[in-house]
Amino acid sequence: MQKRPIGVVTFDLWDCLFCDETDEPKRAAAGLPSKPIARRQLLYEHLVQQAPIERIQVDTAFDVADAAFRKVWHEHYITWSVSERIQVILDALKRSLPPASFSEVVSGIENMELEYSPNPAPGGVEALAALHGKYKLAVISDTVYSPGKNLRKLLEKFGMLPYFDYFVFSDEAGHSKPHPSLFEMVANHFSVDIRDIVHIGDRPHNDIGGPHAVGARGVLLTVVKKRPLDHHIPDAICDDYATLASVLASLEP
Repeated sequence: MQKRPIGVVTFDLWDCLFCDETDEPKRAAAGLPSKPIARRQLLYEHLVQQAPIERIQVDTAFDVADAAFRKVWHEHYITWSVSERIQVILDALKRSLPPASFSEVVSGIENMELEYSPNPAPGGVEALAALHGKYKLAVISDTVYSPGKNLRKLLEKFGMLPYFDYFVFSDEAGHSKPHPSLFEMVANHFSVDIRDIVHIGDRPHNDIGGPHAVGARGVLLTVVKKRPLDHHIPDAICDDYATLASVLASLEP
């Protein structure tokens, strides 16, 4: 591997900066259903206020829309917004909601991870503090149900937001990882050679294959989850945020 200066360090968010699904035990402790059940329940309650409908119809339409979302996400690198997803479900049900009710459903779903939030990855905040000022830092993250505007709030809630100089969220960028445009946006914003981006993430296909496809480098983070490499070869592996600074230093001349 040819060593190059690091122009920007970019971070994935889920299972990288935050431990995905650690909010579910908090919801359970509060007597709340899981997020998938709560989303379906919320839409059902608003629909049944307008006209009778069976819960199984709502659940089935939601399941099909979720499957369609995953197909578009994984094969076409696009993440539909929550409003788009709800509209797909309503179209399938041949139903509609008044604008105020529609907005309540969308915001209720979007805000679930702000109300009961996942835990930060162990050592993540401290690592960002150590890297801040030494490198330009950015986030490149897909959005599923929490939009970029709320992921910024989540980062702020746990003291991470000030460490970042730029954010690329898939609902705002128009594509999801590993689409090249996300890394190109970072290079253009910072006026750096795209090869001088080092991306840190937990998914080999997106977070190693994505940067490699544009000539950037990828560090596989295994702090939260260890995933099969699936033939991707990371430029480095970090299994403890306390070692991240030295891992990055090893990539430089």
